[in-house]
Amino acid sequence: MATTTAPQQAAPASPGPMKRIILIVLIAIIAAGAAGAGVWFFMSKRAPTVASAEAAPPPAPAPLFFPLESMTVNLQSDDGQQHFLRIGLTLKLADAKTQQELTDHMPEVRSRILLALSNKHPDELAPLEGKRALATELRTLIEQPTDKGAAPIHVQDVLFTEFVVQ
Repeated sequence: MATTTAPQQAAPASPGPMKRIILIVLIAIIAAGAAGAGVWFFMSKRAPTVASAEAAPPPAPAPLFFPLESMTVNLQSDDGQQHFLRIGLTLKLADAKTQQELTDHMPEVRSRILLALSNKHPDELAPLEGKRALATELRTLIEQPTDKGAAPIHVQDVLFTEFVVQ
């Protein structure tokens, strides 16, 4: 009897424990690098915005608007007719202290405004430039000190809320 021997097939070699450890360490290093890169990427984008927000000056306080009562005044006229101006003003102020100073001296401020307005001609006030010049003139009049030696009152702007010439 003849015996035949069949070639034996070699079983596939399983990876050794050393190869597994190297593969696990390699995956951990790649994951840690990706996490570090992600953190650096997102933090570097936020850092300039935080720094620029700290460097930006604080916003200016909101202005205070102080409306004056409407005034009616006779205007100068060369044609012999009566002309009137009805005007409403609102003052733009920086703070409540300025408003209190104006309130305390309101009769004097109104008198200055009325005297200045009564010296105007209707033709001066008709164009836009005439109105702008009037606002500048009124601002200068209002800012004049009311008491001798007192500091001038600071008015940011004079705004017209009513302007009728007849």
